Amino acid sequence: MVMKIAQELRSGNVVMVGKDPMVVLKAEFSKSGRNASVVKMKLKGLLGAGGTEAVYRADEKFDAIQLDKKEVSYSYFADPMYVFMDGEFNQYEVEGESMGDAVPYLEDGLQCELTFYEGRAISVELPTSVVREVTYTEPAVRGDTSGKVMKPAKIASGLEIPVPLFVETGDKIEIDTRTGEYRRRV
Repeated sequence: MVMKIAQELRSGNVVMVGKDPMVVLKAEFSKSGRNASVVKMKLKGLLGAGGTEAVYRADEKFDAIQLDKKEVSYSYFADPMYVFMDGEFNQYEVEGESMGDAVPYLEDGLQCELTFYEGRAISVELPTSVVREVTYTEPAVRGDTSGKVMKPAKIASGLEIPVPLFVETGDKIEIDTRTGEYRRRV
């Protein structure tokens, strides 16, 4: 493990706080005239333990953890686990609660990145956008063209997203996986 002082921590770093590995979501350094320098941190538990906000001295030391990442592709769902496979046909299971917002975008063969902590897969990182086919959307209503008018559209996973009026059932659309928003028709 690498030791880092609070002042060196950035968002995305993983550190041990007590016995819990925590992801730094936000680190804000501040130095006031009389008092010692401090770092305000917003942390989230890596293994599902809730989040917290805390203030640490700028010279306080933390154990920084290096997480392993591996390129994999989605294989199948074996209740309650999602199964992924790497290039050497090794299978990795991820619990449903660790999947976060990724579930509606999963499709056989989808390339993603798994993050491991102590040999256990703890999270999935999707590509920034995916292309999916619209399985159902209402036909556009003529004359309703004032401004940016959107209508709901469903994809095969059941996810419903707002799309522009010109998108029809059967069209392939690109979806931003970070925000869940329509990007463009493909």
